[in-house]
Amino acid sequence: MYRVNFIFSKKGLMRYISHLDLMRLFMRALRRAALPLKMSEGFSPHPKLSLKRALKLGVESEHEEASIVLRFPVEPADFRNRLQKQLPEGIEVKDVQGNFN
Repeated sequence: MYRVNFIFSKKGLMRYISHLDLMRLFMRALRRAALPLKMSEGFSPHPKLSLKRALKLGVESEHEEASIVLRFPVEPADFRNRLQKQLPEGIEVKDVQGNFN
């Protein structure tokens, strides 16, 4: 199991996206980036993604923290490039760090 922590910003029109929609956006972008996601077990599997805090609707942020669990390691630069290509304008991945568990 490999945990990747990343920092992203949410600006412009993306400030009007809700927390739940932001979670859906990241789940969809992570799948489209063809990253080796670790899925939860159970009836409705989903990627093990967590955002540190929920922003209020209409608030911009330069430093939001998130983490995702992968099945095997991916280089931080490769992770950032693959994910950034799938994200809309206004969401930018700024930093990526990985931790082995």
